[in-house]
Amino acid sequence: MTVQNAPLSDNRKEAVGMKGLFSNGVKAVVLDLLPEFDRLSGVTPAITWASTNMLLDEIARGATGDLAILTDEAIDDLIRQGRIVAGSRVDLARSAIGIAVRQGAHKPDIGSAQALKTTLLAARAISYSKTGISGVYFPTVLDRLGIAAQVASKVLIPPPGVPVGEVVAKGDAEIGVQQISELLPVPGIEIVGPLPAELQKLTVFSAGLFVGAEEPQIAKALVALLTAPAARPAYQRKGMEPVASRSTLDPSS
Repeated sequence: MTVQNAPLSDNRKEAVGMKGLFSNGVKAVVLDLLPEFDRLSGVTPAITWASTNMLLDEIARGATGDLAILTDEAIDDLIRQGRIVAGSRVDLARSAIGIAVRQGAHKPDIGSAQALKTTLLAARAISYSKTGISGVYFPTVLDRLGIAAQVASKVLIPPPGVPVGEVVAKGDAEIGVQQISELLPVPGIEIVGPLPAELQKLTVFSAGLFVGAEEPQIAKALVALLTAPAARPAYQRKGMEPVASRSTLDPSS
């Protein structure tokens, strides 16, 4: 299994069997399930991991592969552009945005919009990613709470490719905001909980086949594994809600 990280321009090497462009939002789950895929198929995928927005930029510049796993909105947009095969979208799971603190630190109250507002105003430093879906959305939460200007000087944006959880684990930020599925694998932090329901944004991650995929059957087989009933516990362990329906992509077609 070839698993690669940043920078994007350096991490697309020769694939063995299948190329995938996958969002970091599903990284923990996919890595959990890939050994079973390797065992069943004998295929070693080459995967480029990044945020959905970074991968969309790469695709716009000509990047391609066999399978994309991005947000549902991104997959739909790529279908409209003719880059992803129409009818190939398969929803995998939903993910919520959460709050994390350093391991052992006091867990603040975030149970309501007012409680979250108080917590953010009291925090020494707040970290979220500018390139991820959660980071693009979170400034709207600050606007809705009416505190964007008040906390602006406390916002710490990590460098590209650095998880928000690592910033919190090192103590550089008191509060970290990101998809729960991306926070959970980071050592040294604890999840406080999801954003309050009235401020929450649920993200659906979906798979889609690239037009011109060289290994569409292998890609379909991976999607089938990711949507099988046996995969559900993996999503739940990683803080995601699996979508009930299985893949309708037939690996034999």
